[in-house]
Order: sequence, then C-alpha cells, then structure tokens
Amino acid sequence: MKYNISGKNIELTAALTNAVEEKIVKLDKYFNNNVTAQITLSVEKLSHIIEITIPFNGSVLRAEVEGKNMYNIIDDAVAVIEKQVNKFKNKLRNRHRTNAANQFTPSFLEEEDGNTEDGIKIDKTKKFAIKPMSAEEAILQMELVGHNFFVYFDSETEDVNVVYKRKNGTYGLIEPVFDEE
Repeated sequence: MKYNISGKNIELTAALTNAVEEKIVKLDKYFNNNVTAQITLSVEKLSHIIEITIPFNGSVLRAEVEGKNMYNIIDDAVAVIEKQVNKFKNKLRNRHRTNAANQFTPSFLEEEDGNTEDGIKIDKTKKFAIKPMSAEEAILQMELVGHNFFVYFDSETEDVNVVYKRKNGTYGLIEPVFDEE
C-alpha cells in the first residue's frame, strides 16, 4: 500500500511522519500495492485531527479521529479503518465481489475471522415525497425539520442530491456521478 501524508495548519516533522508511517503499516497486510491511502493531519483550534481515506474500486474507507494529542489518535484512526476493512471483507465473501477483491491481499481474504454477521439490519424505513428545489432551499428545509442531512431532487441537474451539516457548522453537498462505461 502507498501513502500520501499531508498536513493542514500543522508542520509535518520527520518524527510525526515516522509515527504515522509506523502505525499505518498495520494496514499493509490488508491491501495490495496498487491502493493509495491519503492521510491528512490537521489542527483546528485546540483539536488535533487525523483523516485516513482509502479509495479503491468505487468504494471508500474513511476514518476521522479528533483528540488532544496527534500521536495518540493515530492508533485510533488505524483501528477504525481495520474495523471497516473487516466488515468489507465479509461483504466480499457474501456477495462474491471479485472486482474489489483484487485490492486486498489474498492472505487477508482467505483468513477466517469468526464473525458470522450476515449483514446490516435496517431497523426503520422512511418514505417521503420529493420535490424539485435548489441546494439553498434544501438546506432551509433541513434546518426546519432539525436534521443534519436532507435528500432532495435538484431542479437544475435533475439528480437526487444530499445536503448535510458539517461538524464545523458549514454545509456539504453530495452529488451523484455516474460512470460512463
């Protein structure tokens, strides 16, 4: 696995970079060399934040951990990714996803984990009428209902989009992208 380590509002010292590389090497046993992990270290006010993003074959594994000490939260972020990888492995076995399987090492895929979880249980289903609106209108609707996300039909692009409230108080927009295959 390859790594891209970057910093935001923090100086990437050799010691910090080495600490990240020493901890992230745990993930090498899961992924082949063609997978690249993006690791971003940042400081906002008094909080240290590490984000690990591993995109592969249309899927993304992501961990974001916040704490007071950058060296301590590196372990936590790696643990979150390991948990996600093991869940994804079970999905591969259950659904026979061979395209994504070539991103993982063969020894990891063959390894038995003892987890007999059959999948994700959907506890509640909600249906609602969807009407065309702009992203600004969707944010207003989201605020009115008191949720942290809102699904809407964009009147300009004619796609279903999602707006969401971010931790820093700003808003995010998720737009679908369809592969041209």
